[in-house]
Amino acid sequence: MKILFISQLLLALSSSVAAIAPVSYDGYKVARVKTQGRLASVQEQLAFLSYDEWERSKSSHIDIALHPDQLNAFNELGLEYSTMHEDLGASIAAEFDASSHRKRQVSNGSWFDSYHSYDEHKQYWRDLRAAFPDNSEPVSSGTSYEGRDIFGLHLWGADGPGKPVVLWHSTVHAREWIATMVVEYLTLQLIQGYGVDNLTTSFLDKYDFYIFPFVNPDGFVYTQTTDRLWRKNRQPGPNNSTCYGRDINRNWIYEWDGNALGASDDPCSETYHGQGPADSPEAKGLVDLVAKLRDTNGIKLYIDWHSYAQLIEFPFGYNCTRFPEEAGKFTSAAVMTSDAIYEVEGTVFIFGQACSALYPTEGGGRDHTFVIGEAEWSYTIELRDRGAFGFVLPPEQIIGSAREQWAGQRVLLSLLDEDFFDGEGPA
Repeated sequence: MKILFISQLLLALSSSVAAIAPVSYDGYKVARVKTQGRLASVQEQLAFLSYDEWERSKSSHIDIALHPDQLNAFNELGLEYSTMHEDLGASIAAEFDASSHRKRQVSNGSWFDSYHSYDEHKQYWRDLRAAFPDNSEPVSSGTSYEGRDIFGLHLWGADGPGKPVVLWHSTVHAREWIATMVVEYLTLQLIQGYGVDNLTTSFLDKYDFYIFPFVNPDGFVYTQTTDRLWRKNRQPGPNNSTCYGRDINRNWIYEWDGNALGASDDPCSETYHGQGPADSPEAKGLVDLVAKLRDTNGIKLYIDWHSYAQLIEFPFGYNCTRFPEEAGKFTSAAVMTSDAIYEVEGTVFIFGQACSALYPTEGGGRDHTFVIGEAEWSYTIELRDRGAFGFVLPPEQIIGSAREQWAGQRVLLSLLDEDFFDGEGPA
């Protein structure tokens, strides 16, 4: 009987291991297929293939990842394309090889030479807090589906906290590793520049910063243990669905069901918006946080950091013909921010109303925080790149991505209290 029990236990353990075996992308090809304004037609041709869509543009392209057994059929379509990754598995392996377990010190800039594990990131944020003890406190927007703390830092300057809020968060979509690194760099610049650089000091003296590096910690951990390209959270689907995850950035309350093209009702879809508004704990926590900040300090600026596309987007995402009254100043500020980004390494960021610049999205954080949260400014920033590497951005590009965004933020933060189009000042 004991032998039978042990055999059953070993079988169960082996089944469990098989269930969580890492997804292999060896031999996968990632291609940018040119659409030349015929996106629907190209999608019809691709419909006979099995592929993962990474990103698309209405006018120019669709980026897809193809299993090795789909490559011959893809080539037979005769579509015009460029290769982003000839062997995605090799690119991912190189990304992991560059990871370091020794570069955690806040004072050590080599932290930004490589990507890092979730536990290393958690310690790094504890170190950031320790480096600014009198002007910071740990904060949380709640817990994830799997029980991880959605942690962050609250920073302030002279005269203590209580000023209008700048709210930054990242890693809503788990595979967008560069977003975490950029937000860490921005936070580090605020901390190290306070009392040293006059402009940085003025930002913290005028605004409270609430910064959350991991909105989707469960998904991020899953990208490091099981599937590098996982996007959603890890919440089970409804009605005994075998598919997991909600797209947190389709799960906010405002216009949750506002555009059928902006999300999916299918639990297996990458853009599944859930059974109802804010039915993911991650989105619910942020919705509650935004309401609290609105009713106390007020929200001056909200930015949701993503990758990839090199875009600065303002509301609205759910309706391509609806523009906010503030579209003029949102555009003008985005122009100046984009110019500052370009000056660092020549990286071009375009800008515009989110729906028309990219594609429809409903139930998004940017629109919710602008309307329900009454944020004065609200953006999504899609980081590097524009299709050379996509989500698997080489670690060599981390520091350049971070530096150019700090240059952009120095401009944007300087504009928040400007009167636009009055013939005076920079705006």
